Amino acid sequence: MLYSIPPVFPKTKGGAFTLVEILVVISIIGLLAGLGFPAIQGAIGAGKKAEVAGMAESIKTAINAYYAEYMTYPSNSGTTDLAFMNRMISNNPRQISFLEIPPKFTNAQGIVTPAGFYKGNVRSNFSLNIDTQGRGILTNRVGTRTYSNSASVAVWVSDPRDSSKPVGTFK
Repeated sequence: MLYSIPPVFPKTKGGAFTLVEILVVISIIGLLAGLGFPAIQGAIGAGKKAEVAGMAESIKTAINAYYAEYMTYPSNSGTTDLAFMNRMISNNPRQISFLEIPPKFTNAQGIVTPAGFYKGNVRSNFSLNIDTQGRGILTNRVGTRTYSNSASVAVWVSDPRDSSKPVGTFK
């Protein structure tokens, strides 16, 4: 009769990881995080720019709606400051609400960029140019560049990454 010898396996310690395995996993996680964070920051910045451009478009639409209703522009004050907001309300005998402004776009200065758009806690009014003379073209200076567009109203702010580029209703 033949007897078989059972195989002998080395005794294992259990389910513990070695120090090298843990360090490899930590280094892989660090590498992935290092690659991912700049992309996330870029997406957040692009989202803020889109939000500000959307608000600029809303302001432009409100000014054009005001013109369509009263056949005159509210004012060409140059910025969306408190005086501009008051003229939109006080020169509005029918009390039409042309613009719904989210709270993060307002403060004591008027309609402003939301906190975090510029570095620190800097908030800026939107710049405003209205073609009150009916020429059909607007020329706007942003930083060191001059932009022309065929429109009756232009609303913008400076790009936080390049102050000579506008964020707003330029086409």
